[in-house]
Amino acid sequence: MTKRIDTKIISGGRNKRWTKNTVNPPVTRASTVVFNNTDEMKHATQNRGDKVMFYGRRGTDTHFALQQAINELDGYAGCALYPCGTAAIAGSLMAFLEAGDHLLMVDTTYEPTRDFCDKVLAKMGVTTTYYDPMLGADIARLVQPNTKVIFTESPGSITMEVQDLPAIVEVARSKDILVMLDNTWASPLLFDAKAHGVDVCIQAATKYIVGHSDVMMGTASTTEELWPQLREQSYLHGYCVSPDDAYLALRGLRTLGVRMRQHETNALEVANWLAARPEVAEVRHPAFESNPGHAEFKRDFNGSNGLFSVVLNCGNRAATNAMLNGMEHFKMGYSWGGFESLMLANHGTPGPRSATQWQADGPLLRLHIGLEDTQDLIEDLEAGFARFHAALQNS
Repeated sequence: MTKRIDTKIISGGRNKRWTKNTVNPPVTRASTVVFNNTDEMKHATQNRGDKVMFYGRRGTDTHFALQQAINELDGYAGCALYPCGTAAIAGSLMAFLEAGDHLLMVDTTYEPTRDFCDKVLAKMGVTTTYYDPMLGADIARLVQPNTKVIFTESPGSITMEVQDLPAIVEVARSKDILVMLDNTWASPLLFDAKAHGVDVCIQAATKYIVGHSDVMMGTASTTEELWPQLREQSYLHGYCVSPDDAYLALRGLRTLGVRMRQHETNALEVANWLAARPEVAEVRHPAFESNPGHAEFKRDFNGSNGLFSVVLNCGNRAATNAMLNGMEHFKMGYSWGGFESLMLANHGTPGPRSATQWQADGPLLRLHIGLEDTQDLIEDLEAGFARFHAALQNS
């Protein structure tokens, strides 16, 4: 029987093999797994990569339930768990790159991803070329004979450029190159990475999967062909997560659908209000026609979430500090995806870039719209703009 996405969210990973006779799988904490006889031990050893308890770092029933649930949502064959999103990115790249390889990395990538390329992969003999996120099929001109991976992130961190993934995948397929995607913004609900030909789909589960700002976790899912390599390389690098965190991620996953729909509704209301403000020069939200890659967003995505940015017409640090320091409902924090609203200010170039240039007269505000009443959030922003203008007049 066909399962639609909301049903998959509720039923995924609830095989009785993991849950026994309860709704949720118990939290199974283990390092050493003991066996009753040599046949049991031999069976576990031979099947240690296939959801059989062998040693704690390989996973317990709690981990296996989460991995199965994520794969039921995204359609991939296997899912590796990591202690954070950055570890999932690093682990995926390390699993498929070696000395002498070339990596194409999107210029708008999450800043720690760039740091990993420049400070770790470079020392290993892997070269990286950063490319404009708006390149589609033209990315072919940057491919080198030793290009092994094209890494994508769509929308891009902070500035929200949406990439033409089908065009990039087509180029990669013709040249036997792997495509990796940081799909944290969309999750499997908003962008079907498998259907679009992505080989390795990565998420910072810290964000929307967990949804409550209390767990650090990353995931990487891949195809049946590539899963043994990703699984074994991740194991050899020592990656693992606690069963308690796996349980919390599973619990958060069950409400992902309803939360994402409410985040989208709230964010669009606040974004439209901001678009009409005289202080705002541009709204960087994939659902807005003015956003770079909006046509690709309409074509490839199933909706939006709570994260977007706005570019102001003018301003300085004193003015944005005055705005942020007095916010009641919007907090400052280096994450997003939880139930709470967040806001950060960025002056100058939003993150390091080398293949593109950022041109804006005013600062950029990145907002994550949570599950609060939107009228309270709008009133909070309105009071913030009043402080913003007062500080501008005094500077």
